[in-house]
Amino acid sequence: MSEKSDINTESTVSISELEEIIAAKDKEIEALRLRIERLHEIILNAQRARFGQSSEKKKYVLPDQTSYFNEAEAEQDVKAPEPTPEKVHVEAHERSKKSTVDEKTADLPVKKIILELPEKEQKCEQCGAPLTMIGKKLARRELEFIPAHLRVIEYYTCSYACHECEKKTGEGYVISTVAPKPLMKHSMASPSSVATVMTRKYADGLPLARQEKIWKREGIELSRATMANWVIRCSEDWLKPIYRRMKYHLHTGKVIHGDETVVQVLKEPGKPAQSESRMWVYASGQRDARQVRFFEYQPDRKGRRPIEFLKGFKGCLVSDGYAAYQNIPDVTPCGCWAHMRRKWRDAMPKGATTQTSQAAVGYEYCNKLFSLERHFADMTDENRRIMRQLKAAPLLDAYWSWVEKLDPVPGSKLSEAVTYAKNQKEYLTAFLEHGEADISNNTAENAIRPFVIGRKNWLFSDTVKGANASSIVYTIVETAKANGIEPYAYLHKLLSILPTLGKTPPNEELDKLMPWSPEMQYMLTTI
Repeated sequence: MSEKSDINTESTVSISELEEIIAAKDKEIEALRLRIERLHEIILNAQRARFGQSSEKKKYVLPDQTSYFNEAEAEQDVKAPEPTPEKVHVEAHERSKKSTVDEKTADLPVKKIILELPEKEQKCEQCGAPLTMIGKKLARRELEFIPAHLRVIEYYTCSYACHECEKKTGEGYVISTVAPKPLMKHSMASPSSVATVMTRKYADGLPLARQEKIWKREGIELSRATMANWVIRCSEDWLKPIYRRMKYHLHTGKVIHGDETVVQVLKEPGKPAQSESRMWVYASGQRDARQVRFFEYQPDRKGRRPIEFLKGFKGCLVSDGYAAYQNIPDVTPCGCWAHMRRKWRDAMPKGATTQTSQAAVGYEYCNKLFSLERHFADMTDENRRIMRQLKAAPLLDAYWSWVEKLDPVPGSKLSEAVTYAKNQKEYLTAFLEHGEADISNNTAENAIRPFVIGRKNWLFSDTVKGANASSIVYTIVETAKANGIEPYAYLHKLLSILPTLGKTPPNEELDKLMPWSPEMQYMLTTI
């Protein structure tokens, strides 16, 4: 009996140890499985970022999609009016028919080439009598490119004397004309040449090294150092008052959008060349009649930067989830639903639907909210606030209730989306009380995109002066574009007028040079 008892005890101990080992292995396997899923998720998101669509438009099957299969039979009406081909109505806008070649080339000069018979051939082959032209027909059109041409402008001042005064008094009376003030002393820089350099760099993303080659092909040796000097000096001497005045007008609006991106400045005091600085961007609300896109260079991303910039502004600040935007005195922080929707999209596996993915459900909630906003787009601020309370608030109540029930795997993209939603709830719901505020920060993101694209070409700024000049010119270029003005024409006009106003033009004169002013609009249309 004792031997059997010992065997049973040994067996019991052995089984218990095996169970512990198995449990430990199961736990390790589960941890590895979650890690594999996480790594797989990272790979899919990297592939999506590199190869996938950039649009956030929904493309997923809705739960009630099947009810649309018999729509043709259910909605048929033989008496329904047909749409006209001139205008096809699409939600949120009307799509006009494609423009013709005549419409596309309406503003271009036309050179007509009449293909006539040589004079010696204008005789009838039958009887030898002279031929008479009875008509002509358009055979084809070509678009001709005429390369830019350069010329040197020389200014001569003239002197005038009164010989009668000299005869009577013995003293000469002489007056002279005055040459217009140059952009830069002892320089061949002109408003047109500097505006060209600025437009190519800041609107077209062409670094100065490439422009150097372009200028050479056009007939002039113009070094990148010279062009950099033009940009920095003209920005500091003439464009800075416009830059500061644009900041003032930005602060007078009800809504400002904020964002920032990385910029590298090689020769920044006290910092290694590889360190990162920041280009902060602020934009007017979409409903503001005066559209400003303001760039500000700063050496860091500290929270005091937006506090200092927005001092005196009292309104709504729409931004992403960065905490620096959420503790500014007298400012109401509003979250960005485009960022929230992006979080759900990033958490969706390939082929996800609302039946198979919780992230797709969150994504669909965001799409419904944006759909409602499109219906409120043409309303006044107060009416939009009321409609948000009536329509959007119940949708968001359901959304937040659904978010609270989620229990995602820690460390997953879904977990990131849920955490972002919970942390940003206060700011994502602020728009319900502010009809003037937009629900996304796309305005600032669209404003900063040309800078990001240009950065891929020029990679970095060499000096702090260059970075500050870039912020000034980007502000003017993007503000011009936001107000429907061609950047080169606007820069050319500013650089032609500002030197005549001195170093510190009065605000009244600066306001006339804003891109939305009637005076500037008139000057640009009469060039």
